[in-house]
Parts: sequence; structure tokens; C-alpha cells
Amino acid sequence: MAAAGDGPWLDDAAGRLVRPFTVSNGRTRPSVDLDLMSQVRATGVTPLGYLGPEHAQALDLCRVPLPVAEIAAHLKLPAAVTKVLLSDLVDCGALTTKPPAFHDHPTDRALLEAVLDGLRRQL
Repeated sequence: MAAAGDGPWLDDAAGRLVRPFTVSNGRTRPSVDLDLMSQVRATGVTPLGYLGPEHAQALDLCRVPLPVAEIAAHLKLPAAVTKVLLSDLVDCGALTTKPPAFHDHPTDRALLEAVLDGLRRQL
């Protein structure tokens, strides 16, 4: 069942009526290098011009720092599309990004153990 406020974007039988590639105007590459764990946060700058409803939703979510992967999950969009939307917002100054804390050491044992523990709790 479609959630309240989804309007014409979702249909109970068909799912999402607007395909993800249309949300990013067919673009597949973000203009900013974003990792799934990159932290994104709103700057308080209001974007000039029209941005789509997904841009507005992403900006609203980013009032607190969130990783790209979590934003994609909230928007129910593929990560690649979410990265394009977020890069639009970074380009206009509405968002700022920060690489993940483990960026220099992506195979940090403590991080991998924490991920494994989280996955075990989900199963």
C-alpha cells in the first residue's frame, strides 16, 4: 500500500511510477565523489531554482549528518541515483560532505567486526 503523501509517485499495484533514471534526468554519474558511507549534511543554504521532490526530501533528511546509503534507503532510490541527487545539492551549496572516518583504513578490523555484529543481529 502506498504511504500517505506519496501521491502520484507510488501506486499500490505498480510500485514507483517514476523510474529512478528520470529522477536524475538520466544522469548516472555524480559531479562529486561520494562513497556510500560519506556523511552528508545540510548547510542551511537554500538552493536557487527548482529541484525535484526527491531533492527536497534528501535536503530535509540531511538536517542531521547521514551517510549516503541511509539517505538512499529513506528515499527508496538506488544508491547511484541518490549520489546524483546529493551531488546536485552539494554543487548548489545546500549540502556539505565528509568522507567516512575510516576512509584511510577501509579494512579496519574494529569496523569490520561492528558490521558483522550488526548483520548477525539482523538475522
